[in-house]
Amino acid sequence: MKPLDAKPNLRNQQRVDVSSAISLKKADGCEFQCEIANISRTGVMIQCDAQTAKALIPNMLPPAPKNPVQLTARFPVPVLPAQPVTIVAESNIVHIRRIARDQFHIGLQFNSIEGNGFVYIDQYIGKLFDASRQN
Repeated sequence: MKPLDAKPNLRNQQRVDVSSAISLKKADGCEFQCEIANISRTGVMIQCDAQTAKALIPNMLPPAPKNPVQLTARFPVPVLPAQPVTIVAESNIVHIRRIARDQFHIGLQFNSIEGNGFVYIDQYIGKLFDASRQN
């Protein structure tokens, strides 16, 4: 099945705070386990320690738009409570921010998402927004 292209990030996508595991794989095959801090329809913000951030981003410099750091991200989305689906998204690192001495937030923008992944993310975010409005 051909991956669908993600919609461009126009900074107008609403983000939802989430705490979920995410696996990141660099082009050289190195894999890292991190935590999702928030998710939108166009990307995720991950939280990681300094060692992981240094391994993901050369020289800890913000990535240049013409020279992105590309990763494959894998993370679960609960389509139904008992049936999580694994999303596989080709992504670029677009942002890095230090939030504490040994904690960083790294922003990933989706380039393409396999299968129906975009639909599942959209449904998941919609459910989270609906739940937050009822509280």
